[in-house]
Amino acid sequence: MASIDGQDLAERMFGPATDRGNSATALRWATRALVSIFWVSAVIFGLYIISFYIGVLSDGAPERWNESLPRLYDSDTLFATIGIAAHFATGAVLLLLGPIQLIASVRESMPQLHRWLGRIYGSTALIAGLGGLVFIALNGTIGGAPMNVGFGLYGALTVVAAFQAIRHARARRFDQHSAWAIPFALAIGSWLYHYGFWRIVANGIGHTRSFDGPFDMVMSFFFYIPNLLVAEVFIRTRQMHIRPAMRPIAVVLVSAITIFVTVGTYYFVAYHWGPRILARVIGRSI
Repeated sequence: MASIDGQDLAERMFGPATDRGNSATALRWATRALVSIFWVSAVIFGLYIISFYIGVLSDGAPERWNESLPRLYDSDTLFATIGIAAHFATGAVLLLLGPIQLIASVRESMPQLHRWLGRIYGSTALIAGLGGLVFIALNGTIGGAPMNVGFGLYGALTVVAAFQAIRHARARRFDQHSAWAIPFALAIGSWLYHYGFWRIVANGIGHTRSFDGPFDMVMSFFFYIPNLLVAEVFIRTRQMHIRPAMRPIAVVLVSAITIFVTVGTYYFVAYHWGPRILARVIGRSI
């Protein structure tokens, strides 16, 4: 993962380091670790989507989607199924291509590749958002009105962010393009919706099988809003200089997020993503 420019991200988020002391070095390595685990987690999640959602669709068994989340597939709502299938397929592309777009060395040394991948990325983000909105409009969600509103807003924000990123890139307004190129932050939100960390620390309190419990209502919005807040802080503070005395706090914050993502990724890989990816790989090899 050394190709990911952790120093670049640290300086964008917390300001240029004006010294080479221990705190600056610790912050660079902490940020590099965070970017790396996000990269790994996003790629594994993308492979899971391909292995399970796209895999069972290619097997002609889309009803198995309901093993992951009830009411995803209904044979009586064809267009809703097409919408959610498009959402899953393009979502996998977002997760697999997103980390590549974040690598500074790729953007700088291969700008043409970055532009072409950006066109694919922006187009798939639009399709992912629209596909999800079509599904909600035609089929609704298992959690009822709160989930409909939360997920609908999620899809609408993805469409708006993708459209604005494409528009500013075409106009060569690269600062605005960079600010709006946050569908990846939204795509990572779908990772958080799998409740893994909450099941570990609280045994799923407030969650019901019909996804209408108090925690489910919170999660209908919480799985993506913190990501947008982090992106907003990133956008607004990347030109600011962080005081040396504040760097230890930044290291603790970044390290805590890294631990959170690492624990969640382990849970998903061990109990959810991993078995289904392996089942697909083993099934193909037989």
